[in-house]
Amino acid sequence: MLNKHSRFHSLIQIAGVHDVQETHMLADCGVHCVGLPLRLPVNKEDITEDEARAIIQTTRADILPVCITYLAQAKDIAQFCKELDVTHVQLHGHIDLKELQKLATIAPNLYVIKSLVVKADGSNKEALLQAVAETAPYVDAYITDTHNPKTGADGATGLTHDWNISALLVQQSPHPVILAGGLTAENVADAIRFVKPAGVDAHTGVEDSTGRKSQALVCKFAEESAKAFAEITV
Repeated sequence: MLNKHSRFHSLIQIAGVHDVQETHMLADCGVHCVGLPLRLPVNKEDITEDEARAIIQTTRADILPVCITYLAQAKDIAQFCKELDVTHVQLHGHIDLKELQKLATIAPNLYVIKSLVVKADGSNKEALLQAVAETAPYVDAYITDTHNPKTGADGATGLTHDWNISALLVQQSPHPVILAGGLTAENVADAIRFVKPAGVDAHTGVEDSTGRKSQALVCKFAEESAKAFAEITV
C-alpha cells in the first residue's frame, strides 16, 4: 500500500464512486485505493463533500481513501485533507513549487501524489521530466494521466496517451509512478507490461452506461492488473 516509508507496488486504484455500497464493491473486487475527486474546476463532482466523508469513515478499514483535488495552495490542501480525515492526496492542478515545499513542511505526514499530465501529442515530455526533477523532494509518488484539449480536463478523460512517455517517467522518477489515462480491463495488462508502473488507476474505463462503476468491469480490471503485475515482478 501507499506509505511514507516503503515503495509500494502492484497498486490498483479506482477513482470516482457514488456511495458506500459502490466503494465496498471496489474493495471486494481487490481494489486497494478509492480516489475521491473533489473541488474540481472542470469535471462535476460525483458526490458532495459530506457524502465523501461518509464513504471515508465507513469504508476506510477495507480500502484506502485518496482525495483527488485541483487545490493549489498548501494551507487549503492541508486543511481540506484534515476536514476529510484523509492521509493521502492526489494533486491534479498546477501547483507552484513553493506551495509543494510549504505543504511538505506544514503537513509532513500527508502522502502527496503529484499528477504528470501527458499531452495527446506527447509534446510536453521534457517539461514532465523537468517537473519530476524539481518536485521529487516534496512529493511521495506520481500519477500520469491524459490531457483532453477539447474539454481542458486533466483526468477522467477516457483518453490514453503515449505509453512511451509514461515508461520513461517510470524509469526516471525516484518515486513510484501510477499509470492512469484511458485504462480499461481490456488494455490494462498490456499497459502494465509496457510501462511497468508501480500502480494503475481507472475512472471512466470501468463504468457502465449510467456512469456508475460496473462490478464486472472493476473485478476484471483488478484481475487483469494483478496478473500483469505478477508477470513484471517475477
